[in-house]
Amino acid sequence: MMNMPPMGLGTFRLKGEPLLATLTNGLELGYRHIDTAQIYDNEAEVGTVLTRSAVSRQDIYLTTKVWTSEFGPGKLIPSLEVSLEKLGTDYLDLALIHWPSPKDEVPMAVYLEQLAEAKAQGLTREIGVSNFTVAQLKQAIEILGPGAIAHQQIEVHPLLQNRKVVEFCKAHGIAVTAYMPLAYGKVLSEQLLMEIGKRHGVSAAQVSLAWLLARNMAVIPSSTKREHQATNLAALDITLSSEEMAVIATLERGERCANPDFAPAWD
Repeated sequence: MMNMPPMGLGTFRLKGEPLLATLTNGLELGYRHIDTAQIYDNEAEVGTVLTRSAVSRQDIYLTTKVWTSEFGPGKLIPSLEVSLEKLGTDYLDLALIHWPSPKDEVPMAVYLEQLAEAKAQGLTREIGVSNFTVAQLKQAIEILGPGAIAHQQIEVHPLLQNRKVVEFCKAHGIAVTAYMPLAYGKVLSEQLLMEIGKRHGVSAAQVSLAWLLARNMAVIPSSTKREHQATNLAALDITLSSEEMAVIATLERGERCANPDFAPAWD
């Protein structure tokens, strides 16, 4: 089974020609991890790229996320089968619950047990969650047992470090993927990150990614420009000092970019 490559291609808000070009360029540059979701409405285009690409399916780590409308009894597995059909593949590397059920409309056990069943049926190699609080993670572990949840995908960047959740995941062997790792570009104008970047001859964005990677998180920046994709990938080769790591940690200010009205009560 393939391990998740630490640098992935996020596809949020990308569709059509821009998405096809982004993924094609990314795979050419060496990316081997693609992140999509049912609600992004772009799984079919991701599938087109996977089918056309010279890179074989087993060399790509593919994640999709199940939308909250598909949580009810008997719904989740058929929804994943539709995703697989669109993606042109017979398995996912990772299937995530995209958000906890708003106001617990669907009990967590109902959708998590279906997700575990999807894994048992071979539709996905690993399962996980996204946007879960510590309390929700505890509940999820109670439902499925320790070790069942392989991943949690949450917003993390220097301006929102989500420490409680990250530490809980680490303590329970749940790998973390940081989404919006550049805070919609806000990190680019952070003086401190720019100064550290100058020292290394890299950008503030690369410093932000290197900081997350050094904390053992996977990152899924979304970029349509080939040169940005290449510089993001180069962040894998940046080594920050422990002093630099510590000073970046002081940028925490709870600046959350993804906070829809159905979000849980954040930690």
